[in-house]
Amino acid sequence: MKEKILNMLQRSKWVLAGLGVGIALLVLLVVNRQTPGHGDVDHRVPTLSVIEVQPLAFEMEARGHGVTRAAETWQASANVAGRVVERHPELESGNLLREGTLLLALDPSRYELAIAEVEAELASLAAEQAQLDTEQQNTGRLLALEQERLDLAEQELARIERLVKQGSISRSQRDEQRRATVAQRQAVAVLENQLALLPTRRDTLKAQMARAETRLEQARQDLADTRFVAPYDLRLGEVEVELHQHAAVGQKLFRADSIEAAEIETHIPLPMLRRLMGNVLRAAPPTDALAIEERLDFSVIEAQVRLAGAEDIRWPARVSRVSSGLDPVTRTARVVVTVDEPYGQVAPPDRPALQPGMYVQVRLNAMSRAPQLVIPATAVHAGEVYRVSEDDRLERVAVTVAFEQHDLAIISEGLSPGDRVIVDDPVPALEGMALKPQHDSALEQRLQARARGNSP
Repeated sequence: MKEKILNMLQRSKWVLAGLGVGIALLVLLVVNRQTPGHGDVDHRVPTLSVIEVQPLAFEMEARGHGVTRAAETWQASANVAGRVVERHPELESGNLLREGTLLLALDPSRYELAIAEVEAELASLAAEQAQLDTEQQNTGRLLALEQERLDLAEQELARIERLVKQGSISRSQRDEQRRATVAQRQAVAVLENQLALLPTRRDTLKAQMARAETRLEQARQDLADTRFVAPYDLRLGEVEVELHQHAAVGQKLFRADSIEAAEIETHIPLPMLRRLMGNVLRAAPPTDALAIEERLDFSVIEAQVRLAGAEDIRWPARVSRVSSGLDPVTRTARVVVTVDEPYGQVAPPDRPALQPGMYVQVRLNAMSRAPQLVIPATAVHAGEVYRVSEDDRLERVAVTVAFEQHDLAIISEGLSPGDRVIVDDPVPALEGMALKPQHDSALEQRLQARARGNSP
């Protein structure tokens, strides 16, 4: 019991000691505290860079990506059946061949025989037609003779009839003359019938000759279809036929792409394309114009194709057309641009040919019809611009940004020509604060250059 009392006294002693130390520290802090000073406030005026807003000539730009393809592709298929008897030694995928080169030939013998057969049939029909002409001439001469004989027989019958009435000749003689006259009439009628049937026979021969000529033209076309000649300078794609192989009708033989021009169907956001096209409208389009090309002047659009991932590799292009409808997935407009001579001035690896399947970026540019108020995009702060008032104080002005292009903002409302806009980012930006504006003429020049589409 005595030991427990001693432990309690010892703990109380430590508690009192800690309390004393705390009171001593508190007294020390109160004694050494410092009162707030009453010195002057720093009134330094910040110096900020400003530019004067002016309407600038502005180059509208629309951008998109797409995959290249040949402007014209030839998928060679067999229109006739036959064995491959000739195959160009360079008929392999990737090779380039000139216009007029014979690439492939099928066995023409059966089609040559068909032509010879039809030509013989036409010769036979021509002989029949000549025979018909001769027959018509001969029958005409015979008819003329028989008609003379009939006239004589009719005259003789008339004479005998008169004599019978006079009683000078017997009735039996009259009957005999009648029989001779009827026989002569029949002979004339037969010849006339023969001549009447000749036009029908002639029409039949003409129809037979027309059918034969049609078969001859088909046979000649089949013979022409046995030869595959390059219709233009081309680059070969997949080749699916070999020498001595039999080709069936409809079988795919090879594919070739024209190297005269390449096309890219680029997908461009609709608002961006509308801004660009709004500046290339024709002054007086035809009232009955249906095609978009009749209402828009594509020639004023400067188009350029750049290889994705290597934008220093470029090809000049031209806008060919706007495809119908929007892309069903991205809801973007589809503009087709054409690059002429995509294999021209090839210098691998620095300048490759523009081949089908390349992923490229397409840029379309056209100058705006009216000057635009352009400021750096960094000068817009959450829909506001910091403007310098006439007495060099900061004003927060709400603006409407029509659109942004690269690092430029085009202002449609809120600013006027001649306004001084702060291009720095003052912190804090207090309404009415005094400032010292510093005109940045170098930035204005760079702004003008970028607005025209020129890199500073």
